[in-house]
Amino acid sequence: MKQASLIRFRIDFSENCNVGPGKIALLEEIRNCGSLSQAARAMKLSYRRAWLLIDSVNKTFDVPATVNQTGGTRGGGAEVTPFGVLLIERYREAEQKLNDVAGGCLEEIRRHVKGNAPAPARKVPLSKRRRTSG
Repeated sequence: MKQASLIRFRIDFSENCNVGPGKIALLEEIRNCGSLSQAARAMKLSYRRAWLLIDSVNKTFDVPATVNQTGGTRGGGAEVTPFGVLLIERYREAEQKLNDVAGGCLEEIRRHVKGNAPAPARKVPLSKRRRTSG
């Protein structure tokens, strides 16, 4: 069974240039669904909110993390670019390393958690977060 994450973090590459768990999860869902609207529905986000998050990611870097395909017989869609895949992979790698370190540092403390199970990460719906959060 996968252990719950201890650390949820956002990377601020520069002012107004950040990526965090929400944006990464949305990129992963787009990769799975092939559609921004389907990804938004799966994550219980409005299409507008999902679009704004992806637009901010695409404007953050000099290469896009996603590309859109318009209309056609299959109705268009969205695709995560190789850079987007790299962004997901490196974020998840950093997340794993941070959680490994935190797990070791906090082992004595975690033994005192009632029920001896880690508390689930508190999830704030993306729709309730500030626009600049990731």
